[in-house]
Amino acid sequence: MRRRGRNRTGGGERRARGDQMSPLGRRLARWLPTALIVIGVLFDLVTPPQYTAAPFLAAAPLVAAPLFSLRATGVTALAAIVSELLVATYHGVEDYYESVTEAITVVVVALLALGINRVVRISDARLASVRDVSEAAQRAVLPAPPDRLAGLAVSARYVGARAGARIGGDLHAIQDTPHGVRMIVGDVRGKGLEAVEAAVVVVGAFREAADQESTLEAVAHRLERALKREGGRRAGLDEYEGFTTAVLAEVPAGDQSVLRVLNRGHPSPLLLTPDGGLRELPPAAAALPLGLTDVAGFPDRSDVVFFPAGGMLLLFTDGVTEARNRAGAFYDPCARLRGSHFEGPDDLLDVVIEDVARYTGEAPADDMALLAVQRPLGT
Repeated sequence: MRRRGRNRTGGGERRARGDQMSPLGRRLARWLPTALIVIGVLFDLVTPPQYTAAPFLAAAPLVAAPLFSLRATGVTALAAIVSELLVATYHGVEDYYESVTEAITVVVVALLALGINRVVRISDARLASVRDVSEAAQRAVLPAPPDRLAGLAVSARYVGARAGARIGGDLHAIQDTPHGVRMIVGDVRGKGLEAVEAAVVVVGAFREAADQESTLEAVAHRLERALKREGGRRAGLDEYEGFTTAVLAEVPAGDQSVLRVLNRGHPSPLLLTPDGGLRELPPAAAALPLGLTDVAGFPDRSDVVFFPAGGMLLLFTDGVTEARNRAGAFYDPCARLRGSHFEGPDDLLDVVIEDVARYTGEAPADDMALLAVQRPLGT
């Protein structure tokens, strides 16, 4: 997957919708009501009088109702009714009651289609409103980072799942601190407002601890304590099973060739080099997610790797690695990105989001939070 220079748009404008069809599917849907009417008329003309086009003509407005506007659905309904009257007139009235019954059937179904269209439009408007509120809330929880921090190029994205407008607990944060540029990408267990509350706690605790603590290990301990306090005030399941997978990273002040990574049960980040190389950064020692220290205690230990000039660090949540294609195979970012070249962090995240959507054939089944940081050349 070789990259070429191109214009890009914001991550929000690139978000795939769960109800989005392929170009071929959209073309077929656009012409299907017309095709049903044409097929129905032809069927009625070439078959004996006892055969009727009513099923085809009645189906046309029903197909149009969820796909078209109210006006287009009305036009389709009118075309179906007129077609039924024309074919009935063409054949003449051999059975008055049967002809009237067929005409009434098409009219009733056409009126029903108009009602369905109205209900669908109202539902779409309400869902769009809820999505707007959800997106605003998500932007408030995860504001977009600056394009540059301490000379590093930065980009972040949040892509919502196709399962409606519920906000997830995926999170990202990055900031310049006295100890260097520190970042986190994490995933709170669960969905909805409780997950968002926990994500707010994690992000807030990270921003405070990242400035104050001298090591990533100490930052992780602060996040543990914050989550424990949060779990203590919750009732029910979250008090006992709430946890957050997270990966913390640091580019120390004064030496951007060093990269420290601390992984707490999260998908391993990737390190991409300017020559198209790619390296996965799994933890040297596995660790449980944040919030599970009561289950098992272990010492935090960050891993240190070389951060080459022009290299990019990519962090993401499991919405990326758990995306599946139609055959049920998981998306493999290593295989999909290795050997590719990118203009910068923005381009990298745009490509990943588009590639996941292409791989699955639809919007992701789970939320995705992504963060990319690039060390500039010549540093």
